[in-house]
Amino acid sequence: MEKRNELLEVTFDLALKAIDYCELLESKRKYVIARQLLKASTSIGANSREALGAESRADFIHKLKIAYKEARETEYWLALCQHSSHYPTPTAELQNRINSAKRLLGKILSTAKRNQK
Repeated sequence: MEKRNELLEVTFDLALKAIDYCELLESKRKYVIARQLLKASTSIGANSREALGAESRADFIHKLKIAYKEARETEYWLALCQHSSHYPTPTAELQNRINSAKRLLGKILSTAKRNQK
């Protein structure tokens, strides 16, 4: 039985929620931001998974840094939607998921960098 991995669970759930929201955006013909948001939000989990197969601690940190950058980008697209009167408001659940992913990635990166030395 595979060990539970909170980061993979959080980022997978985030991606599923983002897919739902992007489908809503596309139904409202908001294709450009839907595509950008979909790429960034699903990349967080993909890079987190890649980090598990990292060849070294430096590679692990690098992959998680990419995931963190994608999380920040996702946060940006969601903020644009949140503050635009022409876009449906992202759900609180989606906002909470991105905040959880960023917080978790930050903690893991901090620990990994500290233990790298």
